[in-house]
Amino acid sequence: MTARKEVPTVAQSTETDWVSRFADEVIAEAERRAPGKPVVVASGLSPSGPIHLGNLREVMTPHLVADEIRRRGRECVHILSWDDYDRYRKVPVGIDPSWSEHIGKPLTSVPAPPGSPYPNWAEHFKAPMAEALREMGIEFYPVSQTEKYTSGAYREQILHAMRHRREIDAVLDRYRTKDKPGAKKPKQQKPVDEAELAAAEGSGAAAEDDGSAGAAGYYPYKPYCSVCERDMTTVTSYDDETTELAYTCACGHGETVRLTEYNRGKLVWKVDWPMRWAYEGVVFEPSGVDHSSPGSSYVVGGQIVREVFGSDQPIGPMYAFVGISGMAKMSSSKGGVPTPADALEIMEAPLLRWLYARRRPNQSFKIAFDQEIQRTYDEWDALERKITEGTAQPADAAAYRRATRTATGELASTPRPLPYRTLASVVDITTGHDEQTLRILSELDPDNPVKSLEETRPRLDKAERWITTQVPADQRTRVRDEPDTERLAALGDTERESLRLLLDGLDDHWSLDGLTTLVYGVPKIQAGLSPEAKPTPELKVAQRSFFALLYTLLVGRDTGPRLPTLLLAVGADRVRKLLAA
Repeated sequence: MTARKEVPTVAQSTETDWVSRFADEVIAEAERRAPGKPVVVASGLSPSGPIHLGNLREVMTPHLVADEIRRRGRECVHILSWDDYDRYRKVPVGIDPSWSEHIGKPLTSVPAPPGSPYPNWAEHFKAPMAEALREMGIEFYPVSQTEKYTSGAYREQILHAMRHRREIDAVLDRYRTKDKPGAKKPKQQKPVDEAELAAAEGSGAAAEDDGSAGAAGYYPYKPYCSVCERDMTTVTSYDDETTELAYTCACGHGETVRLTEYNRGKLVWKVDWPMRWAYEGVVFEPSGVDHSSPGSSYVVGGQIVREVFGSDQPIGPMYAFVGISGMAKMSSSKGGVPTPADALEIMEAPLLRWLYARRRPNQSFKIAFDQEIQRTYDEWDALERKITEGTAQPADAAAYRRATRTATGELASTPRPLPYRTLASVVDITTGHDEQTLRILSELDPDNPVKSLEETRPRLDKAERWITTQVPADQRTRVRDEPDTERLAALGDTERESLRLLLDGLDDHWSLDGLTTLVYGVPKIQAGLSPEAKPTPELKVAQRSFFALLYTLLVGRDTGPRLPTLLLAVGADRVRKLLAA
């Protein structure tokens, strides 16, 4: 098992690690607000559909800060609010159009998609996200907004907001510019591609009704109809003394209820969010771009939490897009951007954590589902070598430490982390056959052979899953069953000689390093140079030509997996059969 070098704990404050800097600010702010109390950070996710990798930044950012605070011995609670009392807004691609009859209901009142084992729509989408967060070592305190609202936990906050509805309306009115004469339109962001738009879309709450004033005045509370369960309701009157609220619904139902007793409704989003900041004492919460433009819920919420609820807005950054490399290959029926569960099928949890930890929240980045995942893993392995050697830069060492362990312990890792691209090539060629895979892996390094596939898991399983789900069939490797007699008959003298040199050297070079030396060395020897000679431009052309010849004779096309890995996978006897001129 590869030993990991212990990375020193990040200092109280360091200019090279964004997580530590935020932790400094949060601890100081928590002490100012509530000395000696646990620090509270928060995230919010709406299970209105698949919770994608863009949404994961909403959780990872406060998780990393909370984890740093815990490392320093401070108690810190990371609240994860499931916004499962949000309205069902639209029927996603791939779902029966009849689900449109549920639009306007709370997500927990909508039936789960067909075939789901879960009791409702919200639970169906919460479950895979919660499991992915557990696999990533993210510790959180879950809060169901359905449970909070329907239990009456927010009753006093709702009554307070209704008493102060005119102050709330005044705050909101400062930003209602679209209908005002001469109002300037907000500055638009530069255009983004479809993947970025999908990744930027949060819960949809940013576009929700803010309880705009009607003929009966402004009300920040929206009842769910007690007959049809939808929020297609209009409040027609409210009495502060009796708390009697009258509403009508588009379904034709109308009634008068007492807010001291009625638990089937919620505050509109731009009031609900600041109410929760005050209720929970949140010190740190990031916000996505959809909540951070002028007049948005985060900006307005900051004023409402101070002026109406007498509390402070959390500190926290706006976080940038998380794009996807290889997005075009994702099935459109999956509902757009892939989820953390999708990513964890093809990459280990520490690697996925690292992608978020190494970039500041305001820096956008992409997660690779295409061939770039191999380069990502190469970077990760190179960093691990630097950590072991003690040569990593402080910021890189901090990101590595945050990726591989939390305050409560180290995440599971692969005992023998062979290169991802090598594992992917091997399982591609063997189509996942365990005996064949073990044979090839045991020959990579004869001096230190792999003795069991368990040594290479879970990375081996992730690579196999990537090959089978993300690599198109026409890009899979298929080794020839029989020699290409036509191409072999047409070989020139130089080509014939290169194959002879390769076959003559197989036995003495049968390891990954040995075959690497051999395949690069054959053109050098033919040019009268030493196998150790540095390549010239002419030599590189000869090497490419030789490689293309080998690929053509072995797999029927001019490219493929790295040749040393391919040769090991095919086996010496079969290589001789396919290359014998």
